[in-house]
Amino acid sequence: MKRILTTLLFLWCSLGAKSQQDPQFTQYMYNLSIINPAYTTNERGLINLGTLYRSQWQNVEGAPETLTFFAHATLSDKVETGISIIKDEIGDGVLSENNINADFAYILQLDDQSNLALGLKGGITTFETNFTDLVLPEYQDDDAFNENINSIFPNVGVGVFYNRPNFYAGVSAPNLLTSKHIDNQDGIKRIGSEEIHLFFTSGYVYTINPDLKIKPSVMTKMVEGSPISLDTSINVLFNNKFETGLSYRWGDAVNAMFNVYVVPSVRIGYAYDYTLSNLGSFSSGSHEIFALFDLDLLGLRKGYDKSPRFY
Repeated sequence: MKRILTTLLFLWCSLGAKSQQDPQFTQYMYNLSIINPAYTTNERGLINLGTLYRSQWQNVEGAPETLTFFAHATLSDKVETGISIIKDEIGDGVLSENNINADFAYILQLDDQSNLALGLKGGITTFETNFTDLVLPEYQDDDAFNENINSIFPNVGVGVFYNRPNFYAGVSAPNLLTSKHIDNQDGIKRIGSEEIHLFFTSGYVYTINPDLKIKPSVMTKMVEGSPISLDTSINVLFNNKFETGLSYRWGDAVNAMFNVYVVPSVRIGYAYDYTLSNLGSFSSGSHEIFALFDLDLLGLRKGYDKSPRFY
């Protein structure tokens, strides 16, 4: 299994300019503020909290694990703010990246039913490695693995988010800075940097009857030098309490998910990814769980249908 760990590390570190680095999420529709600072809910008096944990490629030693947290609040008819944290780890502490950001969104009301929000994300990324404790026969003479790294980089992102009561669409780049993780060493080409990731997300809610709603959604992720990542999903909501769905990540995985409102202000969910790529020979799939909380500070909650969080 050390060969697999070595391969994962090599892909992460040596293909910096030509690979996707941002974590992926199956239940992205309930984690939108992580990738788009313009995501807005238009829910006065509520603080939206959420956390999501993803364990990718089970049984692959050193496979990625990701933990996210966000808090989001509407300050006025024009302004929404929030914070987001992403902790991404590969190799049981061999490589760890933490993104800590604050979000600001300014809302333009286009008409009685639709809004367009412009968002800005700013914060820091911490990047740490623990290469010196590894025994990697294939690369033991590679200078890139001879020293640990402990660095902090600035982060700036932007986004646009349009929403109506039953529809949303967003475009975002959560990090516009291409910070180097490892620079040239003894003539070795730079082997680690952040690359700009561009996200497009969209979804629509079809109301079949008061107790049945269907929502197709899509997320596209693009980064220079790597194939486009495309996620398509369809979810069904029963009695405004229980939701289930299926999704497909092009050429990578098929996914099943469900979530339930434990109480009107608390929702928990789970997703399982069945790997279709070559890693499927080593992996038993990926697992993802989330929990969402709505804190009604002023007693102003107006019901589930008013919240775009079904998006």
